[in-house]
Amino acid sequence: MSFTPDVIVVGAGLAGLVATHELAQAGKRVLVVEQENRNNLGGQAFWSLGGLFFVDSPEQRRTGIKDSPALAMQDWFGSAGFDRLQDEDVWGRRWAKAYVTWAAGGKRDYLRRLGHRVMPMVGWAERGSGSATGHGNSVPRFHLTWGTGPRLVDTFAEPVLKAETGGLVQFAFRHQVDDLILEKGAVVGIRGSVLEPDESERGVKSSRTVVGEFEHRAGAVVVTSGGIGHNHALMRANWPTERLGEAPEHLISGVPAHVDGRMLEITERAGGRIVNRDRLWAYTEGVTNWDPIWPDHGIRILPGPSSMWFDANGQRLTGMSGVPGADTNGAMKQILATGHDYSWFVLTQSIIEKEFALSGSEQNPDLTGRDIKFLIKSRLAKGAPGPVEKFKQHGVDFVVAPSLDDLVVGMNEIARGPQLDPTILERQIVARDREFDNPFTKDVQVMAIHNARRSRMDKIVRVAKPHRILDPAHGPLIAVRLNILSRKTLGGLQTNLASQVLGADGLPVPGLYAAGEVAGFGGGGVHGYNALEGTFLGGCIFSGRAAGRSLARA
Repeated sequence: MSFTPDVIVVGAGLAGLVATHELAQAGKRVLVVEQENRNNLGGQAFWSLGGLFFVDSPEQRRTGIKDSPALAMQDWFGSAGFDRLQDEDVWGRRWAKAYVTWAAGGKRDYLRRLGHRVMPMVGWAERGSGSATGHGNSVPRFHLTWGTGPRLVDTFAEPVLKAETGGLVQFAFRHQVDDLILEKGAVVGIRGSVLEPDESERGVKSSRTVVGEFEHRAGAVVVTSGGIGHNHALMRANWPTERLGEAPEHLISGVPAHVDGRMLEITERAGGRIVNRDRLWAYTEGVTNWDPIWPDHGIRILPGPSSMWFDANGQRLTGMSGVPGADTNGAMKQILATGHDYSWFVLTQSIIEKEFALSGSEQNPDLTGRDIKFLIKSRLAKGAPGPVEKFKQHGVDFVVAPSLDDLVVGMNEIARGPQLDPTILERQIVARDREFDNPFTKDVQVMAIHNARRSRMDKIVRVAKPHRILDPAHGPLIAVRLNILSRKTLGGLQTNLASQVLGADGLPVPGLYAAGEVAGFGGGGVHGYNALEGTFLGGCIFSGRAAGRSLARA
């Protein structure tokens, strides 16, 4: 090829685009190699809500949220639980400190200069395990991109495509890397297979038929190929059974089929070190997509705090882990301890209308399309939001009934395990319903509901007015079978703060860099054991920026 790159970037997802943007700004020639077609530019980020973690932002301050770098650092380290500080966590912890500092400082300005904007309301994700020094966000920090994932992708795709037109960037789509080329201990290029042309729509599983080979060389290679979220065999092999319980037999996928983790093994063969393999981020609130794009396509419910949560045996989840949206891994542990891989929400029509959101750009057309009139109309209209209502009507995991007895009949028809007893469910529901007779309570979930409604934005748009589940005025009753949903890899290639991949000896592998999920979003595990949400996309941006700027200076 006539184009001679200074740097090769493997993967055209968000981290790859950010690294390429930084390199092109510095006048470097970049070859971006991607196994999918051009329709998939931006990777998983396109399908996201575009949530970003900011600390002490103007949006927080305008809504009365008092945040600080010290509080955010306390939350991050309490959630991460770094306990391998002499080895696997040494760089992840350094990345965490640097990232939280950036989230409280230059991150917002960096994105705004590129035209990125967020919604005025701030969401409260991963509300915590109930301890000031433990897991969870003490305050709302989830800032939603105006335009969701597609707009966040465009923030970096637009300047990169402009650089492509200007001759600084070249893409090699349908090129699958099989090896990194090593010479005298340094990575000097890539070789692999050319896949047959496939013009499938974004996210659709594509052909893996090989029609040729390729080899390209450059001064450095940046691996930004993502995680293992659709490689269920690899997820189960790495599943932390001692910490969370047995790996789920039934697993649905929150990411497309091309998220296969191939480059982890390939980079390891070239001398890169993988750390924290047992750390991953799967969601407990997955529902099967009634209109799938990729195989086993699942969507996560982003729940408010009011639905009652029961395990497969019909026993209510306990503590803050039993509050929807509070403690993902804590809930996972309770659910899997039953020996089954699913659980149940029981709620009312009033709750679904106010508290159910679906993760993903395609499930939020008003936000994704940046249509203010459509947004106001859809969010203030009577009934559940349109995409939620479609899941309620067509989703295989949803049951709607006028009475609890009828609801349990429907739940038992789709249960993959024990048959539920309506009297046991009713006893637990009535007990919680009694707790709404006073503004004070001993029920942890009811406390969390009252606490959430102290947030102005949560009270207005996110948390239903407290009411009894069995009050017919708020019906019908709804049950949702919740599946385990694959999503993110929290471990990965160990990197220093310059995004250089480290070897087993702790030294950089010459010519080799990594960013995004393949690097555990930085250092091989910036999140430790738990994520605070809004941190995955930000981690791609931060680590991709570090890789690009490091190589731009080289």
